[in-house]
Amino acid sequence: MTSSPARTLLLWCPDWPVLAAEIVDGVPATGPVAVLHANRVVACSERARAEGVRRGLRKREAQGRCPQLTVVEHDPGRDARAFEPVVAAVEELVAGVEVVRPGACAVVARGPSRYLGGEEAAAERIIEHVAQSCLVESQVGIADGVFAAGLAARAGRVVAPGGTPEFLAGLPVEALGRSALADLLRRLGVRTLGDFAALPAGDVLARFGFDGALAHRLAAGRDHRPLAVRQPPADLTVTAEHDEPIDRVDAAAFAARALAEQLHERLAGHGLACTRLGIEAITEHGQELHRVWRHDGLLTAAAIADRVRWQLDGWLSGSNGRAGARPARPTAGIIRLRLIPDGVIAQAGLQAGLWGETGEERERAHRALSRVQGILGPEAVVTAVLGGGRSPADQVRLVPWGDERLPTRPGAPPWPGRLPAPAPAVVLPSPLAATVHDAAGEPVVISARLAVSAPPARLVVGTGQPAQIVGWAGPWPVDERWWAPVEARRRARFQVSLADGTALLVAVEAGQWLVEAIYD
Repeated sequence: MTSSPARTLLLWCPDWPVLAAEIVDGVPATGPVAVLHANRVVACSERARAEGVRRGLRKREAQGRCPQLTVVEHDPGRDARAFEPVVAAVEELVAGVEVVRPGACAVVARGPSRYLGGEEAAAERIIEHVAQSCLVESQVGIADGVFAAGLAARAGRVVAPGGTPEFLAGLPVEALGRSALADLLRRLGVRTLGDFAALPAGDVLARFGFDGALAHRLAAGRDHRPLAVRQPPADLTVTAEHDEPIDRVDAAAFAARALAEQLHERLAGHGLACTRLGIEAITEHGQELHRVWRHDGLLTAAAIADRVRWQLDGWLSGSNGRAGARPARPTAGIIRLRLIPDGVIAQAGLQAGLWGETGEERERAHRALSRVQGILGPEAVVTAVLGGGRSPADQVRLVPWGDERLPTRPGAPPWPGRLPAPAPAVVLPSPLAATVHDAAGEPVVISARLAVSAPPARLVVGTGQPAQIVGWAGPWPVDERWWAPVEARRRARFQVSLADGTALLVAVEAGQWLVEAIYD
């Protein structure tokens, strides 16, 4: 015997991708805005809908209906980050929140309805609290099961217990969110969820498969999937208040040791370890200081204390307004110190290397570079990470020491126009203007079809002396962002070898020759 679906309260924020673009990127949601994915509209603002823009339209058709349309690319990460404050606001009133997707979260309705005086009162209270805390409009629906609660939220309804099948029966089959299945059902004469739910379950499974059978259960109001509730994270932050402001490095070191041990004990009590540490300090004058430290291993109590001491040393030993590399020191002593474990993993989740990759010499180098960062800032020490791209400059990303070494672009996908190996030894920060001539002294020109007017014979860099070209290869064409006229770039690259043994990477763009890199 199957248990009945649990009463579910679901909060839904209409047009969330549009609101997320406003929150994160500053795109005004009050104007005509459309969010596109794979060249189709996945969400649009109320103003855009008034102009005839609808979900599923292609970009050109949407812009034809609304010439003033602001187009924003779909970014699930942006939507999730912007939705986190809304989830946190709901968690301030109720526990056990499940994020269904960015823009929608659900809880079991039993708890909040008892605590807040009924289901309708709970819905009103949650909507009001989210509006006050996040300045976001939302709707709440309550029904039996997550699926029905989501549809009830779009209608702003509280469905009575046991009334979910009747509520779902009159909705169109498109409410299932399965476009291919809905199209097939309509061609078979099944237009509403009630019509679909009336079909025998065995026939539905035989004709439409497992996904169709699941949709059939949802249409009948038999969604019994339990909520995968989100557990609020434990508060691992440690704070120390100081009656006497700390303005000496020795006093800061003593405070750092005690606070580091307290943080390490708290992490160990939860079976956790820290790989990224946030250090915050507030001075007597209210100045706020913040720095994040990373580590490629587990931060022990001693390692945490060292980093806090180095950071306090860097702050308290800063310059007194004089010009120099060191940042200005705080205007007053530190009265509050807080340690925030930002990167937390299970205690057994990270192991040392088998062949000594985290040996003594490596640790000494890491400690020295980390201390330099504490004094001069995280951007003062960087390492290069190789990734994908067409030009040598695009393939290298400078990462602050201790940060995750992730490339800006993936290296696996093919990159049309990418240069063959080997890579240049030196990539110039700014390309140097040059001219290339043939044997007759005429400028070498590249046509739109990448035809070279004559073999390159001489190269002049800036106002320097002409150099004889004894060998060359290319062109390697690159046509980037051709769909955006303002950002479009069309270039052709050549490898040239000079008579003195120098090998260069040169490019021609808009008729101008440039020296981009030097080979060994």
